[in-house]
Amino acid sequence: MLKVTIGQYYPAESFIHRLDPRMKLLCTLLFIVFIFFITNFLGYIAAAIYLALIVRTSTVPPRFLLRGLRAIFFIIIFTAVLNIFFTAGETIVLQLGGFRITQEGLLNAGRMALRLIMLIIGSSILTLTTTPIQLTDAIEYALKPLKKIRVPAHEIAMMMTIALRFIPTLMEEMDKIMKAQMARGADFDTGGLIKKARSLVPLLVPLFISAFRRAEDLALAMESRCYRGDVGRTRMKKMKMAGRDYAALGVLLLLIAAIFALNYVAGVFGIW
Repeated sequence: MLKVTIGQYYPAESFIHRLDPRMKLLCTLLFIVFIFFITNFLGYIAAAIYLALIVRTSTVPPRFLLRGLRAIFFIIIFTAVLNIFFTAGETIVLQLGGFRITQEGLLNAGRMALRLIMLIIGSSILTLTTTPIQLTDAIEYALKPLKKIRVPAHEIAMMMTIALRFIPTLMEEMDKIMKAQMARGADFDTGGLIKKARSLVPLLVPLFISAFRRAEDLALAMESRCYRGDVGRTRMKKMKMAGRDYAALGVLLLLIAAIFALNYVAGVFGIW
């Protein structure tokens, strides 16, 4: 659980770190949306190469990102199994009782697993290369049009950023509580599902208390610094687009064009 990468910031001086946070947020959203338009494995190879180049340019250690996938490993496997056994298809590969494993099910499982992995890595790169303050400003800028209908864009952006930032903090707190309970003789590994669920109660109660204490401390700290939301708020660093930001967007648009081209080629030649 301590290997969760979403919400953490990795300080470095790289091209990705220097990009405008608004452009990084836009590129991340575009990448996440368009990986669901990929219909063949050639497109996934192109997206994987693009993602690998982004990771290399960001100077974030690849092992750090791969360790972050352990937290969602069960979700990836569970999703793949569902697609394998519940996807209708004509080409039967294996039959287990009333369940049929088809070629189409295996392909769908592989596509879904790749999508989830790319989604997590792409989202992690955003938070690893963007400070919480920059991410708050970017989200607030994206929600700026909603201010005309009196939607509290700044408060929403602040809540989303704080929630992302406290994911690794709460995971670390939970690990400390678990070790403390195990030192007192608690057992979290043996027994059936009901027993394991009951054993989580000694973890959840102190975790909730700790979360409320941290929230109160954060609120007092913000109030002592005269935080009043968006009213009269100024920024020490102004966000400004540069040539590198448009270059990053252009590379992503080339990837999107390549994805659609590969989808067309795969449809013509019948490539998976």
